Amino acid sequence: MANSVRVFAPAKINLCLHVGEKRSDGYHALQSLAVFVHNVGDELVFSPASTLELAITGPHGAQLGADNDNLVLRGARALHANRGAEIVLTKNLPVASGIGGGSADAAATLRGLTQFWNLDTDDAQLLAIAAGLGSDVPVCVKSEPAWMEGRGEILTPVLPMPDMPIVLVNPRVEVQTGKVFAALTERRGTGMAVPSGFADADTLLDYLDQTSNDLEAPARSLAPIIGDVLDALSTMLGARLARMSGSGATCFALFDNREHARDAMHTLRKAHPGWWVEAGETGVPPQ
Repeated sequence: MANSVRVFAPAKINLCLHVGEKRSDGYHALQSLAVFVHNVGDELVFSPASTLELAITGPHGAQLGADNDNLVLRGARALHANRGAEIVLTKNLPVASGIGGGSADAAATLRGLTQFWNLDTDDAQLLAIAAGLGSDVPVCVKSEPAWMEGRGEILTPVLPMPDMPIVLVNPRVEVQTGKVFAALTERRGTGMAVPSGFADADTLLDYLDQTSNDLEAPARSLAPIIGDVLDALSTMLGARLARMSGSGATCFALFDNREHARDAMHTLRKAHPGWWVEAGETGVPPQ
């Protein structure tokens, strides 16, 4: 067993999200193109302990409880019910914000504890465990660009995928996923073919112009400030596409270069000091 293992849990971005019909299990059929932000996310550290222990720190740590229902502990128990570890979660991502924070943490727990406990667990086993934890957890296991179908657990890698500068903004407003789906009146459905990959940024942006996030309109009806965020992102120099991620309220803009993204982050932080604003880059994570 290692002395300690440190794992990064990157933010997940739904570049598009189309909703189909409600299924017999209560979930809606989905199609989504998901990517991850290399340098924006939570961090978990796993250290020796006789029982499972979870401590939560970081700027958004106070919003989470370290109780038995926490996805990190649920993931640890699902991986191995009888082993111990001290887990410290540094919560940098806003809670319930549409960028997969809890799901990314659960997936990072599966990755980290597999290494920490030196388990012989393959990718298929990890994905099966992840699917039992939540719809977004499987895509976060590898944290690589993927096309999501089913309720989110059916994954197809999408490569190549260009690295694109991105700015994330959350107005520190939580929107409940169930209420967003309940307010949904128009949907694109799930008829799009799986994309085969994107050679460059322009090809990706041309594709995204044909897509949408079906949950954006109902989320804006529940939290009109989402519209203010999108308007602010759209006016930034170099912004190529502004859209909401997941069920909100985090929105993002893809930029033409890193300098414009960094400038936009500083401008938005100054203009809206109450908002959470970060800049990063999407694509395939560095190895």
